[in-house]
Amino acid sequence: MSHILTIRTWSALAVVLAGSALLAAPALAAEEEAQAQEQIEQAEPQQDAEIDDENEATDDDEANGDEANGDEANGDEEEATEEDHAHVHEPDEHADNEAVQAYREVNRRMHEDMAVEFTGNPDADFARGMIPHHQGAIDMANVVLMHGEDEAIRDLAREIIEAQEEEIAFLRDWLAQHGFEAE
Repeated sequence: MSHILTIRTWSALAVVLAGSALLAAPALAAEEEAQAQEQIEQAEPQQDAEIDDENEATDDDEANGDEANGDEANGDEEEATEEDHAHVHEPDEHADNEAVQAYREVNRRMHEDMAVEFTGNPDADFARGMIPHHQGAIDMANVVLMHGEDEAIRDLAREIIEAQEEEIAFLRDWLAQHGFEAE
């Protein structure tokens, strides 16, 4: 008899865990997507700086009289640079979309706030960086609650807000207990 209870308990636990995994999957996918977007946005300023450095070097060469192949070489280089940054010069196709503008502001603020001054303590640096990251998730969820229409997404947004607020509270408490300040 005890074997049957143990099996049923384990079966029930397996069902609960499987259901939890299914519920967590969309949130994990959204977090991975946000991290990928963050990496893309961090790479863009580096690429811009590298191109600016290359353009400065070309300008210096021209100023020093090193104009081998003159205008033809520079013309090709300028075209490549313009193609690489064409998205910067395009008009904003979502300028009138309040939700898109709100998401952009949330994203900008989150990335700005995540640029914490590192302490050298990996645990503290993680906690300090995750607070604005989680706040960004809360802010995104609030945008979808204001503008979104799908009830399943709105329910998920509410769950995200609750979970992220709990994690922020934990991280702030942890930092305080270990003598660190949250930025």
